[in-house]
Amino acid sequence: MPLLPDSMTSLIGALTKLPGIGPRSAERIALHLVQADSGVVRQLADTLLQARERVQLCQICGALTEKSPCHLCSDPRREAGLVCLVERPVDIISIEKSGTFRGKYHVLGGKLSPLNGVEPEHLRITALEQRLGQEPIREVVIALGTDVEGDATSFYLAKRLARQGLRITRIAHGLPAGTGLEFADELTLSRALEGRREM
Repeated sequence: MPLLPDSMTSLIGALTKLPGIGPRSAERIALHLVQADSGVVRQLADTLLQARERVQLCQICGALTEKSPCHLCSDPRREAGLVCLVERPVDIISIEKSGTFRGKYHVLGGKLSPLNGVEPEHLRITALEQRLGQEPIREVVIALGTDVEGDATSFYLAKRLARQGLRITRIAHGLPAGTGLEFADELTLSRALEGRREM
């Protein structure tokens, strides 16, 4: 005899599909929801549906927005000649939290991975090339991860996007702030040394 009703088991199964929610967290959330006031649960459900229906991708950069073009693309204070190339829309949020980048963005929508069937035509590379022809972009900053796919995608893009008057750079990779050398692997240390700069 099952300990939980079928509807609870289904709810727990649905919650475990969310990123960062394991089986125990899903069970705690499900137990809270089925015991909460029905008005609170209904408001949560409505908010989820509203967010899903309203949030879309910006037609220009690919960021999450309710209105296209997004506030980043339409902000005249942002540096139009500088574009940061990221893998996913959530990467924009991470960079914006740093408060150091004042340019615009372009979301690729993934990384090249021939083994997984992800080829250049599956990414938003053509859209970026169109922007290069229409906007006064002088520099593209590639901000992809340092795994095999990220490196391969970065090298491919550097070669494909190369043109007169366009600077293509890649973010530096190195040691995380607040950590010691003993916690870094050889590749991270190597990249930190290669990306060194004058003080």
